[in-house]
Amino acid sequence: MNTVEKVNLIKNSPTTDEIVTEEELTKLFDEKSSPNHYIGLEISGFLHLGSLISTGFKINDFIKAGVNCTIFLADWHTVINDKLGGDWDTISKVSKYYQDAFKLVCPDAKIVLGSELYEKNPEYWSDLVKFTKHMSLKRTMRTLTIMGRSESDEKIDVARLLYPAMQAVDIHYLDVDIAHAGMDQRKIHMLVREIFPKMKWKVPVSVHHKLLPGLKKQENEEFGGELSKMSKSDPNSGIFIHNTDDEIKKKINKAWCDEGVIENNPILAIAETIIFHEFNEIDIERPDKFGGNVSYSNYKDLKNDFEKGKIHPGDLKQTIGNYLVKVISPIREKLDLSEEISEAIKKSF
Repeated sequence: MNTVEKVNLIKNSPTTDEIVTEEELTKLFDEKSSPNHYIGLEISGFLHLGSLISTGFKINDFIKAGVNCTIFLADWHTVINDKLGGDWDTISKVSKYYQDAFKLVCPDAKIVLGSELYEKNPEYWSDLVKFTKHMSLKRTMRTLTIMGRSESDEKIDVARLLYPAMQAVDIHYLDVDIAHAGMDQRKIHMLVREIFPKMKWKVPVSVHHKLLPGLKKQENEEFGGELSKMSKSDPNSGIFIHNTDDEIKKKINKAWCDEGVIENNPILAIAETIIFHEFNEIDIERPDKFGGNVSYSNYKDLKNDFEKGKIHPGDLKQTIGNYLVKVISPIREKLDLSEEISEAIKKSF
């Protein structure tokens, strides 16, 4: 695969939202056939369609392009952000569940724990201090949205102020050429682009994938914001990996999907980023009196027909539910979730 093909694979993937910048990515592939990638994840609740499947599919796009991919499980960041109650024993147990899940979805990716990275690199902490010398308190507060926190929150503890800088320094210590995250993490990558040159550190290309909106009607105008994306803490907002086939279909059937509305439509978002990523064609079955069966080989045609009212929401939901089961059920059947881990996650909410 040549440079143009690699860039097009990443750029044209239905999961990709933004590349900063495409020119830099092209130059990177010209100079390095197998660059280093990273995506960092907190260890929190049950894995769902966005946190595991959509993210995993994007990682696999990079792998197909010959990229060395690393999934960074940020256990110390999880403590700082009070996820899983901030309990280290629980976080350690749930991290094993996360490792098993991503090994299933992204078998060719390397998995690194934050605690392991810091233990092997004691100089990390001195570089962290040097990095923070380039950050004002105001700028730090603005980046707290990457943690799902508001910059106006008056109850932010000092530990949380370390989080953005740690996330940035992680990128340096993992020798990252391509920093990958959801659009909700964009601010940290812009901080990296600003400060890394001052530290004389390599500045990675940033690639941001689309966030799946929750299944409920979007009340937050900022698509991709913390209130609108699929959430681990709200069982009704998303499709979880451990949902049964019937539960998946029922959730899809109840999801918000007004006729002809394409903006922030969760069913269309799933069709675009999940279904068309895995299937070259989807078939919508319906009675002859309602137009008969129809097939789509690309998302654009499906979206256009839905917007024009040619596809009823009920027919679309039934189809996406059936295809989603084909994606999730093989993973669910192989992914072990012990009762101990399940109860530990439930108690944290």
